[in-house]
Amino acid sequence: MSIAWIIVADAGHARIFSAEEPNGELDEIQTLTCPEARLHEGDLVSDSPGREHNASGSGSHDVGHTSDAKQEAAIRFAEQVSEVIESGRIASRFNRLYVIAAPAFLGILRKHYSSATSQLIAAEIDKNLTTHDAIEIRKQLPKQL
Repeated sequence: MSIAWIIVADAGHARIFSAEEPNGELDEIQTLTCPEARLHEGDLVSDSPGREHNASGSGSHDVGHTSDAKQEAAIRFAEQVSEVIESGRIASRFNRLYVIAAPAFLGILRKHYSSATSQLIAAEIDKNLTTHDAIEIRKQLPKQL
């Protein structure tokens, strides 16, 4: 039997659907969330920026954080999503993969696919459809999965 998985994701939410028939409906099988994605940058960073004093004694300025906490949260979430996909591939739960993701998150997610998983990707769509229902998501996919 040919089973397709459809991943619909953004930096804070991922939904995994399965389609057991090439023309079939989507069945939502798993949902993943990243609570950090909903927080403001300031809520993710516990400390305030450090201060650096000017050597001439004429003042000081903030020394910002060198990393973007929201970006780091998105990377961790992409790793989590890719681990679920990888587990499904290893367990032979699908043999084709469709990925629909917000453009920025799609770029992050691509970096975490194994080469074996990459070979199963039938299509990628750079749209954020995480809040759409299964019928609307299905309309974005080829008629034959």
